[in-house]
Amino acid sequence: MEIKFNKTKIIATVGPASNTYETLFALIKEGVDVFRLNFSHGTHEDHLKVIKTVRQINEEHGMNICLMQDLQGPKIRLGDIENGSLEIVPGQRLKIVCEDVIGVPGRLSTIYTDLAKDVRVGDTILIDDGKLELRVVNTDHDKEVEAEVIYGGTVKPRKGINLPHSKVSAPSLTEKDLRDLEFGLTHDVEWVALSFVRKVEDIIALREKIDASGRDTRIIAKIEKPEAIKNIDGIIQVCDAIMVARGDLGVEVGMEDVPMIQKNLVEKAICNGRPVIIATQMMESMINSPRPTRAETNDIANAVIDGADALMLSAETASGMYPVETIRSMNRTIQSVETHADIFHKNFVFNPQSDTFYNDSIVANAVNLCRDTEANALVGLSKSGYTAFQIAKHRPKADIFIFTDNRRLLNVLNLLWGVRGFYYDKFSTSSTDQTVIDVKEQLIASGHLKPGDIFINTGSMPINAQKKTNMIKLSIV
Repeated sequence: MEIKFNKTKIIATVGPASNTYETLFALIKEGVDVFRLNFSHGTHEDHLKVIKTVRQINEEHGMNICLMQDLQGPKIRLGDIENGSLEIVPGQRLKIVCEDVIGVPGRLSTIYTDLAKDVRVGDTILIDDGKLELRVVNTDHDKEVEAEVIYGGTVKPRKGINLPHSKVSAPSLTEKDLRDLEFGLTHDVEWVALSFVRKVEDIIALREKIDASGRDTRIIAKIEKPEAIKNIDGIIQVCDAIMVARGDLGVEVGMEDVPMIQKNLVEKAICNGRPVIIATQMMESMINSPRPTRAETNDIANAVIDGADALMLSAETASGMYPVETIRSMNRTIQSVETHADIFHKNFVFNPQSDTFYNDSIVANAVNLCRDTEANALVGLSKSGYTAFQIAKHRPKADIFIFTDNRRLLNVLNLLWGVRGFYYDKFSTSSTDQTVIDVKEQLIASGHLKPGDIFINTGSMPINAQKKTNMIKLSIV
C-alpha cells in the first residue's frame, strides 16, 4: 500500500466520526501520522478501543502510527443553565456563583470553585471563546462574583471561561487529569499533551509522575496562556515538544498577536530541537463542507513554511462530516508547499561547552553534505532517538530514515518532521560496513532508494557500542 510521504506530519483527533477500524485506516492512507485522544471528551472505554485499533493497524500493516493523549487540564466552565440557554445584554449586572447549580436569569454558575478568589475588580471574564465578555464589578473572594456585561448574547451551558488578566490558581494537573494520565501510562501512549501550561514546574510535575510509572512517554507543552509565553524559554528546555494551541491562546492574548507568537514559537522550538505542532481551526469549515476555504489553505501553507513539525485537526476529524476528505485536502496543500517552497536546510550555532557538541556537529555536517551532494536519503542509527530529533531540527531536503531496535521509539518518532523509522536489531552482531549494507538493502526493498541514489549514513563506531553519533559515510546505490 502506498503511504503519503510528506515531511510535515498530520495529527488527527479521533471521535465519533473516525473511531472505526475502516475510517482510521482510511485516514492513515490519506496521510495521518499521529492520532490524538482528546480526554476532554469520551470515556476510558472509548479511548481504549481506539488505542487497540491503531495498534492492530500498525501490527497488520507494518506501520508506526503513534498516539497522543491530550489531557483536559484546568478548563474553567460554566455550570448548567435553566431551559438550556439564556440571554444577557450589555450593561446588565449579573452574579456568578462558584458552585455547580443551575444558572437562571441574573445568576450564572461555574464549576470552578476558586473563581471568586482568583479575579479582581476590573478583570475581564470571557465566555464561549470570547463571544461574550463580562467585567468584574465586585467579588467576595469566596463564592460570588458580580459582573457587568460588556458584550452580550446567548449563554449556553458548560461553555468555557477564560480569565486573560487573572492569575488562575488551579493546578495544571487536575484530579481528572491524574486519573486520565494513569490510564494513558497503563496503555503506554507515546506522547502526552499538558493543557494550560504556565510555568516550568508544570512540566516537571508531570515528568515526575511519568518517571515514577517507569514509562518513557514524551511530554508536549500546550502553549495557550500568557504566562506560558513569558516562561517559554524554560518550558522548551524541560518538555519534549510544544503545541501552539491557537484557540485558547487567541482568546487569552488577543487573536491579533497569535500569528507572530506562532512564528516565534516555531523558531524557538526548532532551534532547541523540539517538535512543534500548530493546532486549532486549521480546516474548521470542513466540519460541514467537503472543501476548505482559501484562507484555511493559506493557513496550512504558512505553518509549513514556518517549519512546523506537525499540523493538528480537531473537530474536523473527530466529529466532522468529511474526515477523510479533510486529511486528503491538507495533505495536498502540504505536498504542494514542500515541492515549491524553500523550507529546507536550517543552520544553527552550537555551544562548544555542551555535552552533545561533537554529536550535534557531526549531524549538522551530515545534513550539509546531503545538501551539497543532493543526496536522496539521510540515514541515522539511534537507540534513544536523540539523533533523530537533531537531524529533523536541520530540516534536510533528503528523506530521513532512522533505524533502531527500540520498537516503541519507532512510534514516538512518527511525530517528528520528515522522520520515517525502520526496525533493525543486528547492532550487536554486525560491523559498521555490514550495517550500512543492511539498511541500504532495506531501503531499496521498501522502494525508498534506487540505483544511482546517493545516501548519507550517520552512526557510531564501533557500531555495537551504540554510543553517540561520531561517523558520517557517503554511499551510492
